[in-house]
Amino acid sequence: MKEPSCPRCGGTVQPPGLWSSGWGCALHGTVLPQQPVVQPTVEVVADVVRRSQVPVWLPWPLPHAWLVTGVSWAGDERTGARAVAVAASGPAPLGGMGELLLVAEEPGIGLGARYAGMPGPDPGAVPDGRPAAKVDAAGHPTALWCAAGDDSCASYVGEALGSWLYVLLWPESAGALLLEGLQLADARDLGHEIELLPVGALSPRLAARPGQRAAAGSGPGAGTTP
Repeated sequence: MKEPSCPRCGGTVQPPGLWSSGWGCALHGTVLPQQPVVQPTVEVVADVVRRSQVPVWLPWPLPHAWLVTGVSWAGDERTGARAVAVAASGPAPLGGMGELLLVAEEPGIGLGARYAGMPGPDPGAVPDGRPAAKVDAAGHPTALWCAAGDDSCASYVGEALGSWLYVLLWPESAGALLLEGLQLADARDLGHEIELLPVGALSPRLAARPGQRAAAGSGPGAGTTP
């Protein structure tokens, strides 16, 4: 993905012009564009952290041998980042490689719903029933409910620090990571600790359009060393 795209479908967007002050998608109307996804580096992550208006969630401390495998954001120079997705990968609790995608976003953007395989742009009202899982988000116990969407992953959604929080794990069995008491930190609060982030190969999931799946053997962590 070399140009800004629609956060809801990954399609082409038109920049602001004479007849519109916002970015436009032929299918979804005015949107905040998803910026091009690039190979992750500490500098790339730090740049997104500086411009973000929503939490930049990281599993922190990172589970043993896990790597940050990409970051993506929706917004522009005027708005800042109003949705941020962070990818990570490493050994799954039940064996094999696991992938984790954390998305924080303002209502109506649709980036998290797209990655979760939901029609979007938002998950709707949070259910009143018992949550399916919990995480610690910036020191606050945070309830998560199952997000009905892509059946190839364990998909959860909740609210944290005033934004939607999506927690997506591949394969579905990697959802066992939540049973280990997953702790999330807002990277905006980490300061110089950001410089210590281990990064790996770019996750193909960040640029995938709805219905696409990462190729076997080409996922994050392939060919990387913690």
